[in-house]
Amino acid sequence: MATAPIDPSLRIASVRLAVADLARSAEFYERTLGLPLIGREEERALLGSDAAQPALELVPIADPVPLSPRSTGLFHVAWLHPTRAGLADTVRRIVASRWPIEGASDHGVSEALYLSDPDGLGIEIYADRPRERWQAGAGGHGVRMFTAQLDLEDLLAQGSDGPSSQIEAGTGIGHVHLKVADVPRAHAFYRDELGFEEMALLPSAAFLSAGGYHHHIGLNSWQSGGADAAPANAPGLRETRFTIKGASPRTLADPDGNALSFGPAPG
Repeated sequence: MATAPIDPSLRIASVRLAVADLARSAEFYERTLGLPLIGREEERALLGSDAAQPALELVPIADPVPLSPRSTGLFHVAWLHPTRAGLADTVRRIVASRWPIEGASDHGVSEALYLSDPDGLGIEIYADRPRERWQAGAGGHGVRMFTAQLDLEDLLAQGSDGPSSQIEAGTGIGHVHLKVADVPRAHAFYRDELGFEEMALLPSAAFLSAGGYHHHIGLNSWQSGGADAAPANAPGLRETRFTIKGASPRTLADPDGNALSFGPAPG
């Protein structure tokens, strides 16, 4: 029997990523992605558009090994821009830095582009379409998401011609997409144990959320079906931190060993 639905106030506050070269990754996230550097110490860097609530923590790995695409773990961290103009500005900044963009898609609910950081950890940059334009899924349940060609020319017509040095104010983590060994197992955990709502179910993928959002958590086994987690000294996701109004702090791990923490929302 499913647990009660998770509180609709849930948001993703931050993620912690372990990286092979802290200086290199901090420079990439600050200069290329445009996240302001909030704090830099020997063993970590904090970045984000809100100085009071850093959205990204980077920590170094001793004796790092390359990340295998076959292992479970992070598929991408998705940075939600408040406006299409802000997304267009980030695209221009990435292009100006000569960093490769690996894909671009219209998902119906959102417009998204994809790239990887210096360690090969996936990144999505996106902007949502207004909720009133989202289409209901099959049988009126959830939302309809698809992958179509993005009208990049129309997107880049938004905003100014030259990129700013920093990402749009208010940009934060909209969702985290994970590579899992078994989608039904992970899906059941997030839905039945934590109370996330199923929003879309695709072959070898599932998308779940709180409060009717298209997804806060994505799950797929496209490369990772039956696989194990990466070694502890490989780059990857170390923790996803959620906030919920009035929540008591707690930490746990999902069936693939991804660390999750829940705590009260600021204020």
